[in-house]
Amino acid sequence: MNPDQLAAALLAVVVSAVERRDAAAAAALTVGDIALERPRNRDHGDWATSVALKTAKTVGMPPRQFADELVPGILAIAGVAAVDVAGPGFLNITLDAAAASELARTVVERGDAYGHNETLLGQTINLEFVSANPTGPIHLGGTRWAAVGDSLARILSAGGAQVTREYYFNDHGAQIDRFARSLVAAYRGQPAPEDGYGGAYISDIAERVVARRNDLGSLDGDELQEAFRAEGVDLMFGDIKQTLADFGVHFDVYFHENTLHETGAVQRAVERLRELGHIFEEDGAVWLRTTAFGDDKDRVVIKSNGEAAYISGDLAYYLNKRERGFDRCIIMLGADHHGYVQRLMAMCSAFGDTPYENLQVLIGQMVNLVKAGKPVRMSKRAGTVVTLEDLVEAVGTDAARYALVRSSIDSNLDIDLDLLERRTNDNPVFYVQYAHARTHQVARNAAAAGVDRSVFAGELLTDETESVLLGALAEFPRIVAQAATLREPHRVARYLEELAASYHRWYDTCRVAPQGDEPVSPLHATRLWLNDATGQVLRNGLTLLGVSAPERM
Repeated sequence: MNPDQLAAALLAVVVSAVERRDAAAAAALTVGDIALERPRNRDHGDWATSVALKTAKTVGMPPRQFADELVPGILAIAGVAAVDVAGPGFLNITLDAAAASELARTVVERGDAYGHNETLLGQTINLEFVSANPTGPIHLGGTRWAAVGDSLARILSAGGAQVTREYYFNDHGAQIDRFARSLVAAYRGQPAPEDGYGGAYISDIAERVVARRNDLGSLDGDELQEAFRAEGVDLMFGDIKQTLADFGVHFDVYFHENTLHETGAVQRAVERLRELGHIFEEDGAVWLRTTAFGDDKDRVVIKSNGEAAYISGDLAYYLNKRERGFDRCIIMLGADHHGYVQRLMAMCSAFGDTPYENLQVLIGQMVNLVKAGKPVRMSKRAGTVVTLEDLVEAVGTDAARYALVRSSIDSNLDIDLDLLERRTNDNPVFYVQYAHARTHQVARNAAAAGVDRSVFAGELLTDETESVLLGALAEFPRIVAQAATLREPHRVARYLEELAASYHRWYDTCRVAPQGDEPVSPLHATRLWLNDATGQVLRNGLTLLGVSAPERM
């Protein structure tokens, strides 16, 4: 019996009990009201539910008394071995071995779809991440967002949402001018401007611009700078796209900031806000009254000289996303943007939307690399910052992605390069990948011994390690749903490490292939189902994180 089947059976029991008192309330109950969780203590059964606590008020009974009333109906469910009422009305349910083991077959049969759910079904989400300025290689902060953002997109999709991955291409503003002036300086053999960009990549881009353009010698002043701006930005952004693709990160939309100013989108956003009564003019400038929505001060949208202020692009871009049909806009920003969140939420409110629902901002903390116990601060190519390429060169894509996604974005992250290079169990990505490879080795050995999945006798899986492993497999859909709802991909990584630990303990205790002259038995075949189910879940989880699942290591 899998969790969905148990939840459906419990719903029938609860509906039957409720409709004896309130038919309308009973008709309103859905399987979503039946929350199932794995008890922390295995002595408390296979599953726990708080449904009696949630529905007792409907029937006008104390929760524990209502729970007691539900017990006979739950015991009548095929596969339920015992039911205990705990605390104020929790129901702890123990399945018999055959029913509990059925999950292994369910996982194998569902394959890649196991763990997918409908938690976010119907939601259309725009997920904007990385969005690094095209003025240099992606630094470690952007690298963290590349790994976390791509994993989050996969998890949101697994939760049933329609997700668009979007990169906001900032090709408008002062930083692009500084980039262009830095390229011109490199072309002329001069030091980088005081406010410009350094690093070997500037000279590299400048040389590539020269190779593209044979007319540079005839240009001067603004024309020369514009040539280096246009060509340099194009080359740099091409490098960024290729670096991300090599890292396994692809975007559906690359949105150019310049288009907001060139197409009149900024003015349309201002007019929309004016119609809503939130725009006012003062000292020759156009202002948005964000203090009405919790901001610490009102914001200038159009300066007195007619130039668009920085927030004007945010207004136009948000409105553009909503007009494209996205009901959820998630933006991933760096640690230095904490102070920007409130004005974005005020903007959301000004457009008549719901902050933290239609617009959500995720803030990621800093990343540091450590080698031999010391911080790594320099890049061969970028000069003073460490880049995505530096990290991948040091440990590889899989280790880099896993290390970046396995910790909460709310915490600073120190990545130990020496640890990630080891092929030992204290290296988390190796530990999980090795568990997956081991499931394939076990399957190959089983096939060589004549064991296949032609028989499934779940009642034979009675070893304690089998019960624990089945329990871990059953948790995967809930973990994926939780990671999607909370926007926390690290929950999947931590779960995989626990699953790998349960599998390794089972492997040490239970044999899939017969030994010596021992004949192949239904127990061997059924254990192969469990082995393959574990491999499937490990693979599904690693896929959600954008990490490979090797079959041999």
